[in-house]
Amino acid sequence: MHAVVLHAFGPAENLRYETLPDPEPGPGQVRIAVRAAGVHAIEPVMRAAVADAEMPPLPELPAVLGGEVSGTVDAVGPGVDPSWTGRDVVTARSTPGGYAELTVADVDGLHPVPEGLSHEAAVAMVVTGNTTLDVLDIAAPTADDIVLVNSAAGGIGRLAVQYATALGATVIGAAGGPEKAAAVRGLGAHLAVDYNEPGWDGTVAAWLAEHAGGRKVTLVLDGVGGAKSRAAFGLLGEGGRHVTYGAISREKFAPDEEEQTARGVTWTDALEVMFSRHTDGTTGTDFSALALKEAAAGRLVPAVQTFPLERAAEAHVALERRETTGKVVLVPQG
Repeated sequence: MHAVVLHAFGPAENLRYETLPDPEPGPGQVRIAVRAAGVHAIEPVMRAAVADAEMPPLPELPAVLGGEVSGTVDAVGPGVDPSWTGRDVVTARSTPGGYAELTVADVDGLHPVPEGLSHEAAVAMVVTGNTTLDVLDIAAPTADDIVLVNSAAGGIGRLAVQYATALGATVIGAAGGPEKAAAVRGLGAHLAVDYNEPGWDGTVAAWLAEHAGGRKVTLVLDGVGGAKSRAAFGLLGEGGRHVTYGAISREKFAPDEEEQTARGVTWTDALEVMFSRHTDGTTGTDFSALALKEAAAGRLVPAVQTFPLERAAEAHVALERRETTGKVVLVPQG
């Protein structure tokens, strides 16, 4: 099979398209003929071996990165029901990695791909959709909210805009560049702004003064970090809440408790909450299955930007430069 192999940490060109032996499924596993492999935002960071205390452990080299795959089961291991063979599945936990034409995964981590849903959309929803619905469960938006979505053209951001709009909330999307802002507007956002433009937060404040009766933002959904998160936080009115789910800018933002108390607002790190409640088993909802169901029904439509598998290095560069829209997906060409 062909796979993308990382032999040394560093720049994207270290990802090499090579031929490897076909993997064989072990006990409790299936082998998947990959039709779509998701690229997670953390993977370029891991590839570059950027020092970060919050990063997962680096893989042993040589390594095939990726875990999110959708495809067709073409072989089963010992103890696995043979009826899995030929079924279209998606998983977030393939091994040794998803940047390949073939991979293996534990059968208990598989989700059937709903009828009518593409492999590209399925692999976008199994983690990105899962995370979106988990974040929204924590944030609990309502129709009465004025929701500001930062990085609204990203994988999570686009789904959050769709979800909040369908609720009947007033939705403001902030994204990088006029094309991305236009895409967010096309999703139904009441206002879309380019947060690369100086004073974008003032534009939002002026729009609210004119169109929202002087109300301020009540909920920020934020995966950016840094100055853009600070600006979004500043738009919150009393009683507002800021829910963060990452920092794609690699710049941290966390207001101190004194500031939160003085302004009567709250700040929540959704990733910490998610980790805690998944660890202690209090979630009780399979957000991946729910995300796939919502996508199949057309209620949540992920944006997908595909690259051929052999161009994984280009996909990493585009992701690092924030030139992508939605979920980045690698597609084997065989």
